[in-house]
Amino acid sequence: MEVLKLATEWARAEVFSTRFFILFAILFLIAGIGFWQLGKTDMARAYIIPTLVAGVLLMSIGLGLFFTNKSRITQFETAYNSDASAFVKSEIVRAERTLNEYKTIVFKAIPLIIAVCALLIMFIHTPFWRASMITTIAMLAVILLVDGTAHARIDNYYKQLIEVEKYEKSNGLN
Repeated sequence: MEVLKLATEWARAEVFSTRFFILFAILFLIAGIGFWQLGKTDMARAYIIPTLVAGVLLMSIGLGLFFTNKSRITQFETAYNSDASAFVKSEIVRAERTLNEYKTIVFKAIPLIIAVCALLIMFIHTPFWRASMITTIAMLAVILLVDGTAHARIDNYYKQLIEVEKYEKSNGLN
């Protein structure tokens, strides 16, 4: 039952974490509406579309992850009760895959995109493209912030699953 509790706690922490995507999405949407209502300069008006797009993207990410992890909580109990050993193995595989995705996408691709956007800001002088690059950097910084903590959580979860698997093998429970 320890494994089920471990998996459920991880999923609940993920559900909580995804709320930050939703919170930041709301902030970006409010900013976009604010620029639309109050923007007087070309630069301020240039932020309207990029901030609204970033808000919609973050909301999509947040809601998608929220409902995925929420449903995963109930699926864990069913999978664990049908075959605990297979559940542990499938979670290890899923965690490894997720850690590899984090390594590639979150910690390599996103910083590279941020660097490209920062360089483009120096060379592009039109308000819309500057606002787009700045908003992209802000949105990706939010993703790094939230996914950085999620990476630490799944890495810890993965290590605990490995310990459970080692324990099961050493005690012939596998």
